[in-house]
Amino acid sequence: MTADSPDIAVVKSYLLDLQDRICAMLEQEDGEARFRTDNWSREEGGGGRSRILEGGNVIEKAGVLFSHVNVTRMPASATAHRPELAGAKAQALGVSLVIHPRNPYVPTSHANVRLFFAEKDGMAPVWWFGGGFDLTPYYGFDDDCRHWHRTARELCEPFGENVYPDYKKWCDEYFFLKHRNEPRGIGGLFYDDLNAWGAEQSFAFMRAVGDGYLRAYQPILARRKDTPWGERERDFQLYRRGRYVEFNLVYDRGTLFGLQSGGRTESILASLPSLVSWRYDWQPEPGTPEAALHTDYLRPRDWA
Repeated sequence: MTADSPDIAVVKSYLLDLQDRICAMLEQEDGEARFRTDNWSREEGGGGRSRILEGGNVIEKAGVLFSHVNVTRMPASATAHRPELAGAKAQALGVSLVIHPRNPYVPTSHANVRLFFAEKDGMAPVWWFGGGFDLTPYYGFDDDCRHWHRTARELCEPFGENVYPDYKKWCDEYFFLKHRNEPRGIGGLFYDDLNAWGAEQSFAFMRAVGDGYLRAYQPILARRKDTPWGERERDFQLYRRGRYVEFNLVYDRGTLFGLQSGGRTESILASLPSLVSWRYDWQPEPGTPEAALHTDYLRPRDWA
């Protein structure tokens, strides 16, 4: 690892270890279910290790996915914000995960940490780190939201006083369903194109985000997983999951890049829940916990 370029082998080693630790935590919290491991490769180069847990007592579906893929020629459609990289060869490696718990009182969570490295004749190598994590509750709890955002703020503090507010704002703006005029959840952190700090500091921030996700989500999962629930809560959970699907298929840059660059479809779409529902023009009754999600939680707030 130098100031000018990240060591891809070192980054890969960290990512594989992070995947192991997240899967171990989820298996421990579930108590019975175990992850299925699917090692795969692609003809163009590279591959990955997908780990999927389905049908658990606590976790209805979880995908914790490592990939390290090579792209021999970047398509122009995948470089809209960096058009100079069209036609470059590239590597992309990262861990991406989505956790869909069975209990409606446990929020869905998402995290991603990644490195992109591109080379093109006549240009110096171009690289950046990106990622973050966000939380999507179905029923809001102030202490969960405060814990989530305070963990995010604390991991950002060593990197500068503006890092948390800037990346929280970016998260609020990114995970927003424009056609619904609502955020996907209560946010967290989102960052991309990070290289101005140099390779060593940028990689240190990736590790802080990856490790911070474990500290942020495990206590919430443990605290809420045994809360009693019934058909009403389940119906609302399935309805709200529809919003999650809409975002991933319409707006998510990682999903779109994976599909446009010929990625492995099963792994790319592993973020989708096993069960989901849509209702025509449904609105929660005023004064209910379902309505409180919209009025009290699905709006940017200073939770930390």
